[in-house]
Amino acid sequence: MTLNDDSFTHWKNREEIAESMIPMIGKLHRERDVTILLHSRSLVNKSVVSILKTHRFARQIAGEELSVTETLPFLEALTTLDLGPSQIDIGILAENHRADDRGLSVLDFTAEAVAGATGGNKIDRREPRDVVLYGFGRIGRLVARLLIEKTGSGNGLRLRAIVVRGGGEQDLIKRASLLRRDSVHGQFQGTITVDEANGTIVANGNEIKVIYADSPAEIDYTAYGVNHAILIDNTGKWRDREGLSQHLRPGIDKVVLTAPGKGDVPNIVHGVNHDTIKPDEQILSCASCTTNAIVPPLKAMNDEYGVERGHVETVHSFTNDQNLLDNYHKADRRGRSAPLNMVITETGAASAVAKALPELKAPITGSSIRVPVPDVSIAILSLRLGRETTREEVLDHLRDVSLTSPLRRQIDFTTAPDAVSMDFIGSRHASIVDAGATKVDGDNAILYLWYDNEFGYSCQVVRVVQHVSGVEYPTYPATSV
Repeated sequence: MTLNDDSFTHWKNREEIAESMIPMIGKLHRERDVTILLHSRSLVNKSVVSILKTHRFARQIAGEELSVTETLPFLEALTTLDLGPSQIDIGILAENHRADDRGLSVLDFTAEAVAGATGGNKIDRREPRDVVLYGFGRIGRLVARLLIEKTGSGNGLRLRAIVVRGGGEQDLIKRASLLRRDSVHGQFQGTITVDEANGTIVANGNEIKVIYADSPAEIDYTAYGVNHAILIDNTGKWRDREGLSQHLRPGIDKVVLTAPGKGDVPNIVHGVNHDTIKPDEQILSCASCTTNAIVPPLKAMNDEYGVERGHVETVHSFTNDQNLLDNYHKADRRGRSAPLNMVITETGAASAVAKALPELKAPITGSSIRVPVPDVSIAILSLRLGRETTREEVLDHLRDVSLTSPLRRQIDFTTAPDAVSMDFIGSRHASIVDAGATKVDGDNAILYLWYDNEFGYSCQVVRVVQHVSGVEYPTYPATSV
């Protein structure tokens, strides 16, 4: 047998193992509300190749590939346990077991690591929580995709309605088509049908009512069977408490804004300050995509080294707020053609840091350049640290944060030497540390942080909604805070 034959045989064996994992992962998710993760990446509804690629991802982070032969025994062990709703990371289970010197079997070690989700410790399965989208633009449609994807067993978030202004003939069909096909993010993973008679879009079995209204004051959501819902405002038309309070109509309990909030509206970055949300808070903001991109790495660096001051320069993809061709715009420079120019503009991300990370006392300044790409941006974070360090130490710290810390869903890490912006379309992390571009000199550090300003941000929004709705289940093995 040749070397190539050996490699091919090894690949086919791993394919077979990955195939055997799919029904176990699906059954745990549907029947017990258990989401199987691998280094914070969900394996639910993934293909054989996707499962293998996710395992291989560990190679660029930890230096060696994590094999399905290592994780399969832990997945099999989980199927034998009396599990309740939870998220379980079999990658961390496998690595922790490898480092454990007590000689425990896989089953005993797994049972101990997930004890908080078994037997008498199980939490109850949550009742479905209604969600309404107000606005159906770039972020609205991506949030819709995520909500439909996460319906799972039917006990989580359930997208019930979308509110838009009437757009004329075949409006419903055109909106469904925009959900079905996206020039940047590709095809919707599933099936979509339109019921024009009832004014609904049916996506993967989820019946979504499309409500036409010119203002929140026109709507009684209970008339559509919507109750105790969380409304996500994707329009950005109202950003203060008074304006957003208009959404608190019959059927709506809470309002989440997908733009920076003004005044006393809490600005929430999941993973950093979501645990500060008061149970009775009805209105909150998910801040901006750039704030979500820079605050988690800022926290990681401040916790380890201290940050004395910083500056963030964002090189940001163009957005619908800009003009396709030169035309009047109320803001300076944004009236110039977005696909033809680099456009210097402002960013509120730096000033928003104080709201999301009040323990960071360092002054942070910021500016932005819009560039002719449709998605994925990069934040260049220049920091004066509280102590001197080395590039190797900073990279080791951020690598560990991306793998095992409570920020592992927010911070990703890449060592790819030829990484470019298109490589990060569809990233579910708030930001991705580019190891090759990182610079450290004494107490000065410059981090290059990629972020999918559409999809990664939408993932952060959904995480906040899951948290406030009570369907954000605990993750095991637990990580230290």
